[in-house]
Amino acid sequence: QVQLVESGGGSVQAGGSLRLSCTTSGITPRYLVAWFRQAPGKEREGVAAIDSYRDTVYDDSVKGRFTISQDNDKRTLYLQMNDLRAEDSAMYYCAAERPYQKGLPRSTTIDYWGQGTQVTVSS
Repeated sequence: QVQLVESGGGSVQAGGSLRLSCTTSGITPRYLVAWFRQAPGKEREGVAAIDSYRDTVYDDSVKGRFTISQDNDKRTLYLQMNDLRAEDSAMYYCAAERPYQKGLPRSTTIDYWGQGTQVTVSS
């Protein structure tokens, strides 16, 4: 049984930082794992992804501010978010898919989702 469990969301002022974590079980190291976010009234969008070779990819809106990483055993996924902006406010989801293509995954190809963790940035 696959489980993805996010934690670490919260409220922060603009310019602040948060680190999200996603504990995974039931998926192999060959999966691509990613962070998505969805703001009210908007589509779910890919934020960052890391593949089975540990290559990373980011949406342009977060490049230079967010960093995706994994533990050595690939069981925990992280998203370090710095210099947060009001427009980063959203529900953040951990996701996994296999097989995968290069680049940010689309929400329609994801195999497994976490339940989400809320990030609120006040300006």
